[in-house]
Parts: sequence; structure tokens; C-alpha cells
Amino acid sequence: MRRFVVLLALVLSCRSPNGTDSLPALAPPPSTPNAGEPTPAAEPPLAELPRDPREGLLARAAGALLGEEHVRARAIDDGVSREAFQRLLEDIDGAKLLLLEGDVQRLSRFESALDDELRAGDLALGRRAFALLAQRRRVVAELVARTLAAPLAFTTSELFETDPKKRGFCKSEAELAARWRSVLELQVLERTQQLEEVLARRTQPKAATKAEETDDAKRDAAAAQALGEIPATFEGRRDKAQKELATRYATQFTRLDDLDPLEPAQSFINALNAAFDPHTNYLPPAAEAELDIALTGRLEGIGATLREQEHYIVVNDLVPGGAAWQQGQLEIGDLILAVAQEGKEPVGVMDMPIGKVVSMIRGEKGTVVLLTVKKADDRLETISITRDVIRIEAAYARGAVLKTKQSGDIGYVQLPSFYGEPGNPRERNATDDVRALLRQLNEKKVTSLLLDLRGNGGGLLSHARDITGLFVKEGPVVQTKNGRGDVEVLRDKDPQVAFAGNVVVLVDRFCASAAEIVAGALQDYERAVVVGSSATHGKGTVQAVIDLDRQLRTRGEPLGVYKVTIQEYFRVSGGSTQLKGVVPDVLLPDPTSFVESGERTLPHAIPWSTIAPAPFTKVPHAWQLPELAAASTARTSANPDFAAVARFTKIMEARKEATLKPVARDAWQADYQRSKAELEALDPKDREQKPLLEVSALSASPAPPSAPAPASRTRRRSERWKDELARDLWVDEAARILADMGKAR
Repeated sequence: MRRFVVLLALVLSCRSPNGTDSLPALAPPPSTPNAGEPTPAAEPPLAELPRDPREGLLARAAGALLGEEHVRARAIDDGVSREAFQRLLEDIDGAKLLLLEGDVQRLSRFESALDDELRAGDLALGRRAFALLAQRRRVVAELVARTLAAPLAFTTSELFETDPKKRGFCKSEAELAARWRSVLELQVLERTQQLEEVLARRTQPKAATKAEETDDAKRDAAAAQALGEIPATFEGRRDKAQKELATRYATQFTRLDDLDPLEPAQSFINALNAAFDPHTNYLPPAAEAELDIALTGRLEGIGATLREQEHYIVVNDLVPGGAAWQQGQLEIGDLILAVAQEGKEPVGVMDMPIGKVVSMIRGEKGTVVLLTVKKADDRLETISITRDVIRIEAAYARGAVLKTKQSGDIGYVQLPSFYGEPGNPRERNATDDVRALLRQLNEKKVTSLLLDLRGNGGGLLSHARDITGLFVKEGPVVQTKNGRGDVEVLRDKDPQVAFAGNVVVLVDRFCASAAEIVAGALQDYERAVVVGSSATHGKGTVQAVIDLDRQLRTRGEPLGVYKVTIQEYFRVSGGSTQLKGVVPDVLLPDPTSFVESGERTLPHAIPWSTIAPAPFTKVPHAWQLPELAAASTARTSANPDFAAVARFTKIMEARKEATLKPVARDAWQADYQRSKAELEALDPKDREQKPLLEVSALSASPAPPSAPAPASRTRRRSERWKDELARDLWVDEAARILADMGKAR
């Protein structure tokens, strides 16, 4: 199954007619807060965290952007406040494992005051909520530690509701203690089962391994070392699991106490944003860096991914070609104890939130960071690494030639996102990379193409337009409409066509935004056949990213960015992809039908609508959609592998609904073994999926001169990608549809 991907937002630089970033004038906040704000009568006032001095500026920006620029014209009033309050509760305690019902009632006295506080520039409810949350965390931390200090019995006969949406807030401390006991018992049972299975694998004879250790082997070795000795009895494994959980929760609660000063304001503002639509967000400075990485596929740092492990931050992977990879001393599994900037004292990072550690390690190209690490053999080393620009290769377009029995060679281009760096033509971008891959396919005389957009969450609107233009002559690609009703048509003005052969666009439910623009335009022009396992995500809105520090000309602490929905976009045929998405011409079995996803599942999603179509000329072709769909359905219905997919999704859909879980050990064990047997019956170990296609990878776009030549780790990753592609059922069926298209006359 393909990995699930985080959906990225479609963004568009917000420009005024003179080319400068546009933000409405920000009125000064009122000099006094709303005198009518309710105050608890029978109880002492809720405590508040200290107010960050940036709060007023953020409130002004939020009020102006939501009130004047958002595509959904809506007054920020008491109704919006009440909707935002529910989102704030979800944000701070969606699992209902911290707050009591009485706590929620105390906070709810202010549920109609969010609009007043925004206008006053004093986001007090956010500070009250986080102060109360910190107090409740301390209570729960003691409760969890006390519960895990004694052996758990697993004798509760009742079923536990694991879906937070189906349970309310606890009415008393005793009810909360019982809920936590069930949560911890389930987690301990799951961990003891995992330890038992690892112990069984350790006793099995080991197969011969290659001399060269793989990254996966290093990660497995690090995980095995972290597990240590596994007891032979259930009681021993239970005690080990409880000790691990106690350490993990203690560390987690300690890290959560290290609150970013802007976090209460961020939650307050994003709760209001959510009442307008799901894609308007305020991003503080730390999150701003993540957005930039997602859009460009590059960052400046050492090229290592990290994860938390008890009190430590551990190196999970190294980016091939990155600074740490080239330097050679940092290894997968190393524990990072301290971080120092060149010429400064090291700062210990034990129990520090991983986001803060990452921000300390990242930095400008050419600067030096020193890491104190603990090696697998307990040696301590201080490693000096010069930061560099890191390019995340998996974020870039990749291509291959697929050799098939049905139609010979077909081209394959996988596009994970619509990336690029506006205003910097020297950096890689999606359009140039796809064009280069198409050029290679033309040189190889390949006449049909599979464009794989599965999992593509969007990116830059300009590249969606330009990539569509690689397949059609001049014409409209997408239409946009703002909150004032102004319609703009984005056109491809380049008459050149980079690839003239038959095209299949492969989509899934995780395609969104810019990916939907490309799929929808090629479908409207009848330039391609859209094939997929589901309608796409259904995000038909455009966001502008506003640099608040630049707009407000701040000189103090940074504010971050605001991503605000300013337009809806529409297909050239006039319909929106909002909510409905792009419906495939040929539908394939869906391996993720049990996953709740899509714009239609998000609260406050903007409704579907239409505008007038833009005049365009369809591309003539010989194939007929009904014939292609009928032939594909006949093949997939007779394919035993697709039948297994259908059985898998049926099992997973049933599990999704079965949210009541037994906590008694014997009942839990019986339920686990039954579930395990169901899945094992789908794919017997003696039947391995054989390669369906022969894959010959195309060369990627030229790397910068500073990048090293490909090495063994890079080759291993390339081979893994090719192997997964060769066994992909959906790619194989898409290739067969291309063969049918080629036979049409």
C-alpha cells in the first residue's frame, strides 16, 4: 500500500497591481476591552498565562485578513465565536483526557467573547485555556505516574470507547482516573504483545545478510538496542512496558510544559480561522520554516531527520548528499545530548521539544553547528558539521520507462508536489523538472505517458498552469474568483507541447489543490484519461501567504506568516473541484476507502459552486471512455490481488466502526489474535507479489555542482523506489489502460 502523505496547501503569492504584497490597512485596537465580558461568579477567576507583546499585532492582522480579504464574506460575531470555541476545545484536549466537564463549563462562559477579545487585541481566552491546561496536565501527570507505579491487573470486564468523538468529558477526578487506567492498560497490552513478537523473532535463525549494512538495518539495530533484554514471562514484559510508558509520559508532560509564548495566541486565532474554512491558518515563525520547506523541497541545515526516544532526540535518517551524510561521523541511531552554535556554549537538549531541537540545528548555509552525541557503544562524541542547502529528493519529480508486455515501453512521471521558489530561477521547480523528464521520453521514442499525481497535495498555482501547458496548446487552464466576485482566467500562453502522445493521469483521494487543477484541466480538454481509486480530495480554494513581519514592519520578535483563503478556483468547464474533487474517468479499487479524508469531511468547508465556462477547444482522440472503463473493470474484477485489496478494505472498515475495545487481558488477546488472523489470511507468507513491470529510471534534473556523486545509499533508495513501482497494481492497470488507448482507431 502506498504511504499516506501529509496534504500540502495550495498557495499563491498575494500581489497588488503594483507588484507589492497587499494587506489591508490595520486599524489600531480599541483602548479598552469590552466592558460586558462575563466573569465567573461563584469561583475564583481563571488564571492567565503572561501576555505576549505580539498578541495585539496578531489580533489586528487576523481581524483585517478575515474581515476584508477572506473569500467567504462573514462578520466576526458571537456566532463565529461560538463555533471557534468548539474548535479551541478540540485543539487543547480533543482526546478528552485532561479537562473535566466543570473545566469546560468554566471556559464556556467566554465562548461568545472571542470576537470582542480579537477587536480589543487581548486574546485572554487563549491564555486562560492554556493556563488551565497546564494545571490539569500536572494533575494528570501525577495520576499516570501513580497508576503505572503498581502492576496493572487487566481485570476490567467493561469495554472501553477508544474514539474520543464518541465520549464526553469526565465529570469527576475518579471518572478521569478510570478512563486513564483503561487507556494505559490497552497501551501496556499492545506493548507486551509487541515485545513477545520481537522476542519470538530473536529466537528464530537469522538469514544471511549483505556485508554492507543498510539504513533499515541500522534503524532496526538502534531499535533493538533501545529495547534491551526482553523478559520471557508476561509479568516481566508487563513491568518492562509499564516502566517504558512511565518514562515516556513523564518526558512528554515535561516537554509540553515548555510552552512557546505564541502558542495560546496561535490556538485562539486558528480557532477563529477554522470557523471560516479549513485552510486559513496562522503559522508562527517555527511553522513558517516548515511551509517553506514543503513548497521548495529544500532547507538549510545538516540533512538529518530526528525523532523522540524517551528523554532523548535520536537520529532517524540522513538525507543522501546532505551535510551530515558527507561529513560522515553522524550515524542513524545516535542520541543527541547537546547542541552548540560555533563559538558558543553547548545547550543540553534532553527532554526538550523536538521542534526546538530542530530549529537549533538548522541554520544558514556555511555556518557551523556542533552536536554532542552518544553512540551505540556509549561513546560520547562532539561532531562539527557545516550547514548546507539540503534538497529532499523524494519531494521532486522522478521518471522512468516502464516495459510492459501489452504495449511495449510507456513513460512514467511521478510528481509529489508543485514545488519551486518564486523569483529564483536557479532553484529547481516542478515545471522544469517535468519538462526535462518529458524530453528524455521523447528522445527514447516513448509515445504514451502515465502521470502519477497520487498523494500530491498541491503547491504553487503557477506550476499547475505551466505543467498543464506542457500537454495542451494555448488556452485557459483554471479560473479564480475572489470574495468580491471578480473572475480571473489563468491561461497557458505557450503554444509548444512538450509531449504529444496518449496520457493517463493517476489520482487518489489524497490528491488536492494544484494536482486537481492539472487533472481537471486535462480531463476537460479530453487530453488525458483520469484513472484513480477515488475522487480527489476536493480542495478548490487558493491561499495567499502573508509575511506579517514584512507587512507590519516589525522590528521586535518575529510574528510568522498568515495563510488566508482569498479565492476559489474553477475548472475551465465552469465547475469547482471544491468538495466534489475530480472524479476519475476509470475507477479502480480503493485501498484506503476506510480512511476519513477529503474536503467534504472537514468542518466549515466552503460549499461547491459553479461559474460560467471559459471557451476552450477539446483535443481530438480515438479512444472511447466507456470502452476503456468496461475493459478495466473486467480486468480488475478478475484480478485476485485486487480482490485481496477489496477484502482488506472491508476488514478495515469494520475495524473503524468497532471502537469499543476489551481491556481484560484474555478478551483483548482473543480479539488481537482474531484480527491478526484476518489480515494474515489475505496475504499468505508463501505468496510474494511478483514484479509486474520492468522499470528503467530516467536521470533526475542536474544537481548543483556542490552535490556529491551518487553513492551506495542513494543507489539503494533508487532501487527500492524502482522495486515498489514494478509491483504497483494501480500503475500496472494504468499501463494496461494506456495500451487500450493506443489500440483505439
